[in-house]
Amino acid sequence: MKRYKPLGDIPVSVLELAVIGVDITTKETLNNSLNLAQHVEALGYRRFWVAEHHNMPYIASSATAVLIGYLAQGTTTLRVGSGGIMLPNHAPLVIAEQFGTLESLYPNRIDLGLGRAPGTDGLTAMALRRTHDLSANYFPEQVAELQGFFSKNNADAKVRAFPGDGLEVPLWILGSSTDSAHLAAKLGLPYAFASHFAPEQIQMASQIYKSEFQPSDKWEEPYFMACVNAMIADTEEEANRLATSLYNMFLGIIRNDRRPMQKPVDSMDGLWSEQEENMVYQKLACTFIGTKDSVKPDLQRFCDVLEIDELMITSPIYDHQARLKSFSLFKQAVS
Repeated sequence: MKRYKPLGDIPVSVLELAVIGVDITTKETLNNSLNLAQHVEALGYRRFWVAEHHNMPYIASSATAVLIGYLAQGTTTLRVGSGGIMLPNHAPLVIAEQFGTLESLYPNRIDLGLGRAPGTDGLTAMALRRTHDLSANYFPEQVAELQGFFSKNNADAKVRAFPGDGLEVPLWILGSSTDSAHLAAKLGLPYAFASHFAPEQIQMASQIYKSEFQPSDKWEEPYFMACVNAMIADTEEEANRLATSLYNMFLGIIRNDRRPMQKPVDSMDGLWSEQEENMVYQKLACTFIGTKDSVKPDLQRFCDVLEIDELMITSPIYDHQARLKSFSLFKQAVS
């Protein structure tokens, strides 16, 4: 039996990519991230996660744990975390120490979302991992090792994570395909899906996760969160204009032409081919653009079909004030 929830009963959270825009410095970008976190905290959003990417000149969140500390220091009630830490890039002991430190500084406010992808290209992944083996085959073992470092049962081990030993840092499994759905279900952990850039398999991943879920000590039932793009403004025309910065971002990915986030334009006509337009729209299928009233029915249908427990949004909007307003209007749409 499907578990329909009205939008007002579904918590909403934020994924921050810390994208650097043209004519905007890295410092301004990170300061804007903190300002956004403070803004959504006041609006009642639940979480504020930052993503790990490397060797991308216009993404400012590569030192993910450092940025989480900055954001947690500047907020008071918001849960701050990773969306996610790409665990194959790191020794689980180091992550346990980093997030144990964060949890010690900001108790009951830190989330640790874990992904198996490198978050970068092969050469950079090798530079991070210091090995030619770039597979994610050991991701389940790495998650188990990390759980061990946080476990109270690790007190007699010869290697322990200080601080972090015995702390309750909530773990999440992240995915953009069906692979991690099986693992999240097997471990009895909450599952977050990156449908903001990989929408193709979200429905199947949701079904796998829920049908295979095995209760754990911390989670008796599955908990599924989907991340989507959202661009909300006072008018449809303005929302569509704001969205052109997002379109140009994905156009750059398709062309392998990475640039700072571009200022919005009145129209994408002449900027992309018909094939490129179709490719961008395919990747952005889980994107909600419009006014707070026009997006509400589509958001409700999306949550109903996938039985969403929590909704996370990301909004790569060039102008910071327009971005703040978009998050305010989105919160009104789902309230």
